[in-house]
Amino acid sequence: MNTAAPSAQSSAVSSVSPAARPVILSIQSHVAWGYVGNSAAVFALQRLGFEVLQVHTVLFSNHTGYGQFRGQILSAEHIREILAGLRERGALHQVGAVLSGYLGNADTGAAILDAVNDIRQANPQLRYLCDPVMGDVGRGLFVNPAIPDFLRDQAIPFANIITPNQFEFELLSGTKLTSTEEAVAVARQMRGRGPDTIVITSLATPDIAADQLGTLAVNGQGAWLVTTPRIDLHPLPNGMGDVFAATLLGRLMDGRPLPEALELATATLYSLVKGTLAGSRDLPLVAAQAQLIEPAARFAARQVA
Repeated sequence: MNTAAPSAQSSAVSSVSPAARPVILSIQSHVAWGYVGNSAAVFALQRLGFEVLQVHTVLFSNHTGYGQFRGQILSAEHIREILAGLRERGALHQVGAVLSGYLGNADTGAAILDAVNDIRQANPQLRYLCDPVMGDVGRGLFVNPAIPDFLRDQAIPFANIITPNQFEFELLSGTKLTSTEEAVAVARQMRGRGPDTIVITSLATPDIAADQLGTLAVNGQGAWLVTTPRIDLHPLPNGMGDVFAATLLGRLMDGRPLPEALELATATLYSLVKGTLAGSRDLPLVAAQAQLIEPAARFAARQVA
């Protein structure tokens, strides 16, 4: 595995001054114990220097990876009330990016899209990153059955950036990927439906070495693949996609070009997973928070056809 040295400008240094940084609205799950959804993404974005408005779609004692949990899925009406309060304070018009993840139900998704539309009226440059949380290899689908249709038909065309894992991308596209070349082609077709940038995580097509995992990013300028060593950890911690999506968005909002943002977000996640204790279901987000700013490893983004 080849690694590339960090650029002359340290990844810890922003290319956008802190005073110029926009507020980020993050709408996803929250747990009292552990690091998934907003419990992971908000801290990551704050460590990167962003103010974050937090709106929770569920309130659970812990994430579902532990098996048993308590709490509730919050109603779409509740989400709309929180967003209405933020709108009345003028907070939504300070938002430069929206991040959404685990929805709970499709009605909540509709409330999110209404908020995105409202913010876009004031800020046409708004970036909306939709992490279409639905399932994963080995676990299958773990959301309300109405959510995949909502994401495919409504949210994805509305988003600027999407970050599905391979399982979710195949579900959204109706395609079983057999190569990175095919993944690029299908992603380019999906771009025609709305999103400018598509990032596929946990890519394990047959042309990627068995001891590697890929992360593929496709936009209008090109396609780039980062591969990292597989980490032999069972179980893998929850919240990996949440941290990746938040870190990627933060780097993009800092003005990083997509290949560099991809390298940094992938390196951060790899370093956090590598530092996870065997048997833990959570990333060491606080203990290893330095990895959010300056990841220990850096893996090169290779341009692909």
